[in-house]
Amino acid sequence: MKYLQGQPHALPGHGQRLAGYEARHFLFAIEAGVATLTLNRPERKNPLTFDSYAELRDLFRALATTDDVKAIVIAGAGENFCSGGDVHEIIGPLTQLDMPGLLTFTRMTGDVVKAIRACPQPIVAAIDGICAGAGAMLALASDIRFGTERSKTAFLFTRVGLAGCDMGACALLPRVIGQGRAAELLYTGRSMSGAEGERWGFLNSLHAPEAVLAAAQAFAADLARGPTFAHGMTKKMLQQEWNMGVDEAIEAEAQAQAICMATNDFHRAYHAFVAKQKPAFEGD
Repeated sequence: MKYLQGQPHALPGHGQRLAGYEARHFLFAIEAGVATLTLNRPERKNPLTFDSYAELRDLFRALATTDDVKAIVIAGAGENFCSGGDVHEIIGPLTQLDMPGLLTFTRMTGDVVKAIRACPQPIVAAIDGICAGAGAMLALASDIRFGTERSKTAFLFTRVGLAGCDMGACALLPRVIGQGRAAELLYTGRSMSGAEGERWGFLNSLHAPEAVLAAAQAFAADLARGPTFAHGMTKKMLQQEWNMGVDEAIEAEAQAQAICMATNDFHRAYHAFVAKQKPAFEGD
């Protein structure tokens, strides 16, 4: 599979496979159910372009129906995660667009975050060095974030004369680190250090720079060996319950858990427990 465009629509229960997907604007590889997506412009600190935004959006939409990817790792090549939108290839051209063109662009960038959140696989971001602007939003949209002492995360939209409310930042960041801390970062655009990010709950853990990617991949591999249908349900409920009252959430979880109880993985886990064995989950 070279491109996502023109792919036949998958039948219910029969997802497409992405093992042969040839990414055009970043690196993409699958091993043992874990897809590693690597932003690969290290000489520029891995900035995004119009084309890479669009490909990220389309790929994450496709991942929602694939059956050979159970967990995902997002990383950056070299010593940085992502410096955000490319100044020359995005910021400059944006100054020449009219309002409809600008809105088309900002909606596309938001669609990347929507697609990341909508795909059922758990996503682990391996963050070293610079993680700024749209790059910080890719990390924020992920489910788990591993960092390093030298990680520098900045929602620097105000530094270029924009509001801090880009790509869902004002909705997502307060839920991760709290309203006051989020307000400080979004107003000032300053960098959050690795130690600060871990202390505030933005980063789940810190690792040596040379080990952070391997740690993220090992964590993702462990998730990939788990009950992937149930993981997808957990991810959906983590997001869906933001807009629910407690009673609604309890009812929604009752329904979600009943669905999971009808899966083969639930039965496999029971029989493995009875046999005093470790269950081998298959995702159905």
